[in-house]
Amino acid sequence: MTSSKPLLLLLFLFFSGLSTADETFPQPAELQPDVDFWINIFTTYDNDEGVLHDNRNLAIVYERLAIPEKMSRRERQRRVQKRRKALQAVLRSLASGRRDQLSAEEARVLAIWPEGVSNKTLSKAVGQIRFQQGLKDRFQQGLQRSGRWREHVNKEFSALNVPIEIAALPHVESSYNPNARSHVGASGIWQFTRSTGRRFLRVDHVVDERNDPFAATRAAGRLLAHNYSITGNWPMAITAYNHGLGGVRRAMRKYGDTAYVDILRKYNGRTFGFASRNFYVAFLAAKEVDQNVGKYFPGLKAESAVNYSVVSLPTYVSVSGLMKALGTTQKKLAQHNPALQATVWQKSKYLPKGYELRFPAAGLQQSLSGIIGSLPADAVFSRQLPDMYHRVSRGDTLSQIAATYKTRVSTLVALNNLNSSHRIRAGQQLRLPAAGPAPVVASIVSVPAPEPVVQKEMAAVAATPGETVSTFASSLLGSLQTSLLSDPSDYSVAADKTIEVQPLETLGHFGDWLQIKTQRLRDLNGLAFRAPVAVGQRIRLDLNTVDAKVFEERRVAYHRVQQDSFFREHVISGVTEHTIQAGESIWILALRRFDVPIWLFRQYNPGVDMHKVRPGTRVQIPLLTDVERS
Repeated sequence: MTSSKPLLLLLFLFFSGLSTADETFPQPAELQPDVDFWINIFTTYDNDEGVLHDNRNLAIVYERLAIPEKMSRRERQRRVQKRRKALQAVLRSLASGRRDQLSAEEARVLAIWPEGVSNKTLSKAVGQIRFQQGLKDRFQQGLQRSGRWREHVNKEFSALNVPIEIAALPHVESSYNPNARSHVGASGIWQFTRSTGRRFLRVDHVVDERNDPFAATRAAGRLLAHNYSITGNWPMAITAYNHGLGGVRRAMRKYGDTAYVDILRKYNGRTFGFASRNFYVAFLAAKEVDQNVGKYFPGLKAESAVNYSVVSLPTYVSVSGLMKALGTTQKKLAQHNPALQATVWQKSKYLPKGYELRFPAAGLQQSLSGIIGSLPADAVFSRQLPDMYHRVSRGDTLSQIAATYKTRVSTLVALNNLNSSHRIRAGQQLRLPAAGPAPVVASIVSVPAPEPVVQKEMAAVAATPGETVSTFASSLLGSLQTSLLSDPSDYSVAADKTIEVQPLETLGHFGDWLQIKTQRLRDLNGLAFRAPVAVGQRIRLDLNTVDAKVFEERRVAYHRVQQDSFFREHVISGVTEHTIQAGESIWILALRRFDVPIWLFRQYNPGVDMHKVRPGTRVQIPLLTDVERS
């Protein structure tokens, strides 16, 4: 008996270790078919083929379909639609109750479903047929590319207490392609949108750090750590990376914090679509492949990391002077500094002061800092070049452009002879105040902004630089959750037509968004004249003029503008924990001691009662750094 104790202890420790790993990224048995589906998409099906499957039950795969990449988009869609219609006809026939004298195709489709499948289930399945393109080739390329940055990812995530296994997430997001761009404006290997990226990164017309794998990885770690601090578990923290914290918190309140199967199977949030439901299971699949490369891609070798020399520029530097000093080309310099925008390469901007310049150490005769320190006088400058023009990007608005350049919409309209302040188009070049008035005053025919991009079902990830891509994660995202992904606040209207009051909101705002008089809201909620509403208070709405969807869109748009404006000037550089002391007020603590706006404080502490905080309560304080705009 005594001799068996060490063995029992070892077994206990062994199985305890397995339990801990499972608890970090739980994989309930009910989700195994979903994980297996994505493993097959990542490792079995090439990019020139795919599968038609049920979008709710991923164990139901109807058939493999050849869709060559060289085929035109229209022909690809036509081929998929033809087979979808044929399968729908078969399902309708089976859903009518037919089980005898079946055709060969009917028998084949019926056999795919579990024995005893109901007519109701088959009837629903008619509208649930989806095509998923294979991603084997691109996943393999992503595994090879990932070697350039994996050591950096592991280092950054370890410092932030983020599990290093989440380094598999870019396989789902972008196939580790730093040039990946989505139809909803997400960019880089971590697919940050502008709004979310600006919280942690510099994103403007000179530098877009979303495209820098090193800076973006640090930002991704901070965002994931923030998600985890709110959700308390990694499955929901990862789901929030795609769907947004607000929606994930609503799902958790409805089904339970760790009711993963119910949330992913049953939650029907308005924007909780296929991509959001499958984001965590796709991550589990990517993690499985990433950790067992030899099993799925025998002989594959990841690329080696580049040994970089890095320096923070002490002043503004011309790109021509820098290339001459380094003895390199613009192409090579851009390859290793993907955050630099076109304005730098077009020489309308200098490399900005404080920019973290990278260059391969093997290509240098002396240290990079030494080269920068010995640049000639005609290559370094104390000031940045003034902004003369702005090229409109997809999603830009005149109000956002005006805020970026610290001017007015009316000024931009006048300088560019615009007929309408809302009619600008992607690719259009706008004259800015520094360029002066147009030399010839003539009416410019305004072109309507492009229609919203219709998201595609066939997910694809770019494999070559410069491609615009529709990734698995971002191709199916709606506009609501992409606006405020890292904001855990609940901006939705509850079933009882009530909302929770958030910072920066007043009854006047609600009245404007509902297109009703404020007094109507006071009467509906029994509020005295001039009595203010409090953050966290629930207010009943009158939805007779404006429905809940429109109200939510206007509400989110308002907060997006407020937050975007703030994060044009500040970025979140870290988080510190503070224990509330007797006599301390949240308002004084946030605004005076840490200089953090109340709305941002609440985003990091959504469960804290702002009015009844008790001594000993621990709160998270985001640390802010001013962004040097140039």
